[in-house]
Amino acid sequence: MKTCCVPTRSANKRGKASGNQLEQTTFARDDLMVSLPGGRFLMGTDYPEGFPLDGEGPIRPVRISPFAIDATPVTNEQFAKFVAETKYITDAERFGWSFVFWAQIPRNRFRELVEDTVAAAPWWCKVPGAIWAAPEGPGSNISSRQDHPVVHVSHNDALANASWAGKILPTEAEWEFACRAESVDEATGTALQKTGWFSVNSDGHTHEVGAKQPNAYGLYDMRGNVWEYCADNYHAGHIGAPEVGSAWLSKGKQVHVLRGGSWQDSGSLMDRRGIASDKRDIDIGFRVVAKQRVH
Repeated sequence: MKTCCVPTRSANKRGKASGNQLEQTTFARDDLMVSLPGGRFLMGTDYPEGFPLDGEGPIRPVRISPFAIDATPVTNEQFAKFVAETKYITDAERFGWSFVFWAQIPRNRFRELVEDTVAAAPWWCKVPGAIWAAPEGPGSNISSRQDHPVVHVSHNDALANASWAGKILPTEAEWEFACRAESVDEATGTALQKTGWFSVNSDGHTHEVGAKQPNAYGLYDMRGNVWEYCADNYHAGHIGAPEVGSAWLSKGKQVHVLRGGSWQDSGSLMDRRGIASDKRDIDIGFRVVAKQRVH
């Protein structure tokens, strides 16, 4: 298992990164969003213990414009306001079920709640009625989890919420730039492994956002808590990709990038995977960025 966390530094502190990693590192907090400077950085990894089939590498130079990103993942409380105003119906509600991790299902209700399991990963259970407002299925609720990341939302749902808020999903390059936050070792994320969040939550579920220390940019939960959607379509090969931070969207494929790991993962900074537009489960959420980039 690969482990990685993030360094800590005050969100209002200014600094300068070493080497050619960043051209500038000043930033400012704006309510619950953080304005980041953009610039050129080395994205990806050639870490020998990585997973090439996940497309974690190769290392390549990327330049992005300044942008603003949410300080935390979108919470249940925030998503509830969106639903109340728009009457939005999530994919989990439309399909009537979502995936729940086996350990989160009460043992005495397992046969009652679980309709099926994934053959290659039987710890993922198909639970009818599992939705964002009832994360473990019928009988569960989020009354004590208003400040936890919303889960059981698909990429489609995240896009709808972002549009309602006048925002968009981050590109993968923006997400990684924000997560690195002046990481010293571009290839392996070594500096990120020395301090920070947690590897795997011992109690096996989401936590309130902002409960752990932020990274150097004042961003919370970039590693851990929930996987986060990016705007990009997923593909494993990045060789020849242009030196820009725009989303590398592939025609005809609706499989999108996830980054960051969750409460049940102990992965590195570079962990990534793909997920279909309408797929959802109990360890995936999202955060958004401002629609306007500064060029």
